Amino acid sequence: MEKLNGLRCRECGRRYPATPVHVCEFCFGPLEVDYRYDTLQTIVTRESIAAGPPSMWRYKDLLPVEGDVAVGHHVGFTPLIRAQNLADELGCREVWVKNDSVCHPSWSFKDRVVAVAVTKAKEFGYDTVACASTGNLANSVAAHAAEGRLKSYIFIPADLEQGKVLATLVYNPTLVAVHGTYDEVNRLCSEIADKYRWAFVNVNFRPYYSEGSKSYGFEIIEQLGWRAPEHIIVPCAGGSLITKIWKGIKELKTLGLIAGPVTTKMHAA
Repeated sequence: MEKLNGLRCRECGRRYPATPVHVCEFCFGPLEVDYRYDTLQTIVTRESIAAGPPSMWRYKDLLPVEGDVAVGHHVGFTPLIRAQNLADELGCREVWVKNDSVCHPSWSFKDRVVAVAVTKAKEFGYDTVACASTGNLANSVAAHAAEGRLKSYIFIPADLEQGKVLATLVYNPTLVAVHGTYDEVNRLCSEIADKYRWAFVNVNFRPYYSEGSKSYGFEIIEQLGWRAPEHIIVPCAGGSLITKIWKGIKELKTLGLIAGPVTTKMHAA
């Protein structure tokens, strides 16, 4: 059953097939995965989710993966811990903390987005994955590539601290140290993505990669008994994490899975 309409430009609304492309060729706006929510309403229920595995893949129907899950079978569905002492200190009724420090295999939220991107790369028939990174992403891409028996190329600034480099080298990727800033490394990767059939998770596979962050929103809602919290505070970085968590919550509301109104306020930290 087809669940994807394809990709859609966030700026001008033009539509594209679900292929490894990430920028609109007309306005250069970012592309996002567009779902067939009428189809999803017929297959996604609280019960179907609860019957799924104890990982982010219990929400597979709400992620842009149409084939089998290739990697990251243990990623996600991490504990949501009630921090009552912190709530008392802040004068709040309830404070909950999402603990992704126990997320396999690299102990980072990047495992969520990378698991989706690498699975999608295998679905498209790619045998090589790559990324530009300053640490956590490099580790996660190398780990998932090893799990999926794919070749991996990791591009990093040459002055990256050795601890992060060693954690990545454990998985035997091809490591490319570039003398330049992260922005320069990223531009180089964009050029390479146009030349070689490599799945750069944060370049040509970015629309699929970023969708993995929705799993935070899905998990928070389910773990709170299918109710939406009043506030969610999210580390900001580039901003994709906070926007995708909100997208995930809106999708659950669209599908009628959230009890009561959604008045959640999102905060970037």
